[in-house]
Amino acid sequence: MSTFSLNDAPFVLKLVNTPSWLQFIGDRNIHSIGDAEQYLSQGPIKSYAENGFGLSLVILKDENIPIGMCGLVNRDTLKDIDIGFALMPQYTDKGYAYEIASATMEYAKSVLKMEKIVAITDANNTSSIKLLNKLGLHYEKMISLNTSELVQLYS
Repeated sequence: MSTFSLNDAPFVLKLVNTPSWLQFIGDRNIHSIGDAEQYLSQGPIKSYAENGFGLSLVILKDENIPIGMCGLVNRDTLKDIDIGFALMPQYTDKGYAYEIASATMEYAKSVLKMEKIVAITDANNTSSIKLLNKLGLHYEKMISLNTSELVQLYS
């Protein structure tokens, strides 16, 4: 994992427009390199400065290929910090998500000294739910993030 920079905008543009992102996370209206740069500067990069953590770029070590993102998010709409992750479709179901998400959880607990990490997901995202359960998180309740987005909370 490495921190995002604006140079990662082309990859982010691809990732946030994959069918699984659009279905389970939603259309964030990122349709150009400029939009992706704005997403990075106002999201992960801003979070690094304000919180000391954020979503990071997931890279295959041996080939130096970006495959997704994973990290911790401090949302105004949640009481606790949550873990988020997304991979390019060709890298799902290979163990990468569990490897990076479990390392992120361990980092949050041992280095950042966070006692509680939660997660949110779409109720139909069975792959995400399976991973959250494998990480030791369990369904708590349905919550509304905003007026139109209802998600499951795991803690």
